[in-house]
Amino acid sequence: MRRLGLLVAAGTIALVLGVTVPARALIVFDPNNYVQNVLTAARELQQINNQITSLQNEAQMLINQAKNLASLPYSSLQQLQSSIQRTQQLLAQAQRIAYDVQQIDRAFSTSYAPVTGSQSSQVLVTNAQSRWQNTYAATQDALRVQAGIVGNLDTNRIQTSALVTSSQGASGALQATQAGNQILALNAQQLADLTAVVTAQGRAQSLEAAQRAAAQDQGREQLRRFLTPGQGYQSQDVRMFH
Repeated sequence: MRRLGLLVAAGTIALVLGVTVPARALIVFDPNNYVQNVLTAARELQQINNQITSLQNEAQMLINQAKNLASLPYSSLQQLQSSIQRTQQLLAQAQRIAYDVQQIDRAFSTSYAPVTGSQSSQVLVTNAQSRWQNTYAATQDALRVQAGIVGNLDTNRIQTSALVTSSQGASGALQATQAGNQILALNAQQLADLTAVVTAQGRAQSLEAAQRAAAQDQGREQLRRFLTPGQGYQSQDVRMFH
């Protein structure tokens, strides 16, 4: 009986406690719900990380684009133009028969023209002296052009070194392209100098060849006159060179 009473009393206390304890005070743990919440938070965190990575990539892309659009800080244009102008000035200073078609035509219709029997000996001498002076001046002009081109070599060396250094240190595509374009311009200037040297040398050689041809023609005419019967040979003063 005593044990039964204790059981009844315990049951009564438990009932009373169960009735008086509020329902919100009971803590219920749902493992499935917890797992879902953790997965949701992980997915949101991954999305945030992806967005951060995307922003970083976009920022790097903008930085790269800015580098590609950056201009080359070095320019050799002024030095190249100065070298070309020096060469042009030397060519423009050509003496006597210059690089002009009309002057060449006039010279070959007068002092370089074939000798005729009606020309006096003084005219022949004058033409021969003019041809020699033309050859002498052309040779001097060719040497002056060659000296000017040699003077440009040191400038070209400095510009080549600076452009290669700028190309190697280019931060973007535009700088590399501009450096390459300037190197091509330098090559074009060097080719122009080479053309000027060849032209000046060719002018001198052409006038020398024309002088020899005219001298041969004049020599034949003078020999014909010497051998032609008539008035004998009469000496006269001739001034050929200065």
